[in-house]
Amino acid sequence: MNQAVPPSVTQLIEAFSRLPGVGPKTASRLTYFLLRAPDHVATSLAQALIDLKTKTQYCSVCFNITEDDPCPICQDSKRDLSQIAVVEEPLDVVAVERVGFYKGRYHVLHGAISPVDGIGPDDLKIKELVKRLQTQTVLEVIIATNPNMQGEATAMFIKQQVAPLGVKVTRLARGLPSGGDLEYVDSITLLRALEGRDEM
Repeated sequence: MNQAVPPSVTQLIEAFSRLPGVGPKTASRLTYFLLRAPDHVATSLAQALIDLKTKTQYCSVCFNITEDDPCPICQDSKRDLSQIAVVEEPLDVVAVERVGFYKGRYHVLHGAISPVDGIGPDDLKIKELVKRLQTQTVLEVIIATNPNMQGEATAMFIKQQVAPLGVKVTRLARGLPSGGDLEYVDSITLLRALEGRDEM
């Protein structure tokens, strides 16, 4: 360990470095910013992290991140109960909601099938989706997984699981860029993809 750097500083730099997209230099800049910042900046960050871990949970219906169970979307009586959009991550719900077009409900898988990464169907919330479809009156499942190899594999697997239930299965239209992530798509492209979805 570098003797010029106190252990508490090194510890925070290492903690920041474990975050996705944060390298050692950015981690160091963040740490030294917090050292110079007023105490309330660091304590509010610390409190926000504690609240994130103690107050949030998965919705027992759709598995989105929430503080209340069920989540506000699942509790909203104005939402269309006959449609469920299946997305990979909670950030994808945020992306679709930002468009303001879709009025159905969601189901968050928390990942995509990826044998290379050791992620199979049992690691996702697919069984829970099938159970929802067996107990609720759903007319359409909109598969809104990312348009990459993992998203396509996940979409095909879900279609195989859902088809025997007699529920219409659609996929977002190809307005989405291949190989991209849903959370980075602009609102107009996502709106067109939702409007132009077709049956699988």
